[in-house]
Amino acid sequence: MMRIFTDVLVAFQFLTRLPLSWVKYRPDALARSAAFFPLVGVGVGALAWGVHLLLAKHLPAAIVVIAVLLSTILITGALHEDGLADAADGFGGGWSREQVLAILKDSRIGSYGALALILSVGIRFFLLLQIPDRRFAAVVICAHTLCRWTALPLSYLLPSARIETGQGARVAGNLSLGVLMSGTAFTLTVVLYLLRLQCWPPVLASIIVTLLTGLYYKRRLNGATGDCFGATNQLTEIAIYLCAVWR
Repeated sequence: MMRIFTDVLVAFQFLTRLPLSWVKYRPDALARSAAFFPLVGVGVGALAWGVHLLLAKHLPAAIVVIAVLLSTILITGALHEDGLADAADGFGGGWSREQVLAILKDSRIGSYGALALILSVGIRFFLLLQIPDRRFAAVVICAHTLCRWTALPLSYLLPSARIETGQGARVAGNLSLGVLMSGTAFTLTVVLYLLRLQCWPPVLASIIVTLLTGLYYKRRLNGATGDCFGATNQLTEIAIYLCAVWR
């Protein structure tokens, strides 16, 4: 029981900016804690819903959505946005595997990365504006849960694209089937409970985005990095919001 509690804290420590630096864990704990990445998504989605609930009756919808996006970016330290930007720069500017990996390692942002960030935030802003208040909580919580679930199948199926040890390398290729199954079961339970019969479009969208991006990472890098996980996360979140407003 104590190990499970520690793994939950490790998942929140890894994916958020919560003050959990005091948590001590072994290197293999990060791969085990991946089972709780969707739980972190529930927490982040609940925060977004709380901000929306608090402000929706008092401010224009556009300002509320900006506050919602800002709250999720702050709580995660823009972890996934950073991954998207790095991946856009790497895959957009690199031709060979070595070039892509070198650009991914560079912390500076380039033109592709800047454009990817602008598009990601802008698209999410406009899609969230279209989601009715009565569905906002369910859609946002499910979106943040599913987009963090995507790291599980990617980590299980793809090895680390880098030889050297890093946070992404501690997860990629190191997930057990038990971690994948337990994290997937939790994710499906949350989505089914919140969306009922409307759960299949976002679930299907998450699977498609994960599959397509995974195949792309396999072809370009023969593996995945932490930035790849962040890029898939962001693309999945956008896809789920698109499902929510599709007529």
